[in-house]
Amino acid sequence: MYKLGLVVLGLLSVADLLTPVLTDGEHPPMEIAIGAAVVGLVSLVLVGFAWQGRRWALAPLITLRLASALLAVPAFFEADVPAVAVAAAGVGVAATVFGVVAVLLPARALAGVR
Repeated sequence: MYKLGLVVLGLLSVADLLTPVLTDGEHPPMEIAIGAAVVGLVSLVLVGFAWQGRRWALAPLITLRLASALLAVPAFFEADVPAVAVAAAGVGVAATVFGVVAVLLPARALAGVR
């Protein structure tokens, strides 16, 4: 599950990296999109380190991915956000939770070993 979690977090990082080209400038605003791209780039570097087994990369990776997910939360409460953006935010938040749990969950817990 560890590598699957890293793949999910990596895909979310790529999505963040592409945000400036996918935004209309209002949803999200360009400033937020550029910030998301920076978070995505740093996250991708950390995913690479974590993939190589460097566990120190997990704490900053998880922190950045959770911060990115939190930046999507206002989409659920703003009135003028398109439904597609709200759905994308929901998928992103759910995928972030899955990815974080997958990298933190010990392999033994999945195998039922005590």
